[in-house]
Amino acid sequence: MFVWMFHRISGAALIFLLAFQLLTGFFQASTSNSTLVKTMADLHRHALANCLMVFLVVFHALYGVRTILLDLGVGREKLLFWVCTVLGSVLFLVFLVLFFALVRA
Repeated sequence: MFVWMFHRISGAALIFLLAFQLLTGFFQASTSNSTLVKTMADLHRHALANCLMVFLVVFHALYGVRTILLDLGVGREKLLFWVCTVLGSVLFLVFLVLFFALVRA
């Protein structure tokens, strides 16, 4: 039940976050010096929003693959849950290390 709810909620959150990133990305190319443009450009590079988006993408994708495998008849539901959760955690931790080492340095 957790995976089903997380998959639905993360899908809705991803729609919002991706639209937010797209909207704020338009302000990156502006040559205006207005406060709104600077604020939106800063929000586009916001570390927490970027990390949250990657977290949601990784787990939404892996839990989606898990759901597809269950629909195809692979019957090991608990094993698939733990494999997807551990793999997602490792991928997200690798992203965090790379993000803070390379991007935020």
